Amino acid sequence: MTKQLVLFDLDGTLIDSAGDLRAALNIMLAAFGRAPLSLPDVIGMIGNGVPTLVKRGLAARPGDPIDHAEAMARFNAAYDAAPTALTRVYPGVMATLDRLKTAGMAMGVCTNKHEESARQILTELGLTPYFAHLIAGDSLPFRKPDPRVLTETCRRLGLTTADAWMVGDSEVDAATAESAQMDFVLLTYGYHHGPVDTIPARHRLDRFADLIEILI
Repeated sequence: MTKQLVLFDLDGTLIDSAGDLRAALNIMLAAFGRAPLSLPDVIGMIGNGVPTLVKRGLAARPGDPIDHAEAMARFNAAYDAAPTALTRVYPGVMATLDRLKTAGMAMGVCTNKHEESARQILTELGLTPYFAHLIAGDSLPFRKPDPRVLTETCRRLGLTTADAWMVGDSEVDAATAESAQMDFVLLTYGYHHGPVDTIPARHRLDRFADLIEILI
């Protein structure tokens, strides 16, 4: 095992959270008298964090001007009230994390969700014991795709980006890793927006369990 750390994206990589994101977005839209969005619509909007998701949702259902801070507050209240009602861990995740933990691999989560929400989700889904490190959207003064999310995390752990893998599902994750000069593994089942063969990656995998052959 040549690397010491693997950093995982959360939504679309470890968990399928689109149902709960859609539910919260539709509660927010309903509060402003706007029509709901379908699940495929919302999946196409996921990426770059909640503020961008809210903006995309409002743009898809135009109407009178809405204060973005108020829309964010309504979304966050709805989402944080039940962030795992519809969310599920992807197949193979738990068994693979068990293998990695047993092998001594240090693991962390790197997400643009705010930290309180991310910690609640990890706890409720039984994922907390696997991750010694959480880098959330409000953990640092910057967020993905800023490469400093990865470089600063490695620096604080006494590592370099050459010592770590980034595992994610999207163009945002790929761009973050590429800018940080960190090897990237793309999981093709997630919330990317274009063809997977156009997303730069060291490896492209269809199954989470296939990470074992790469990371150990």
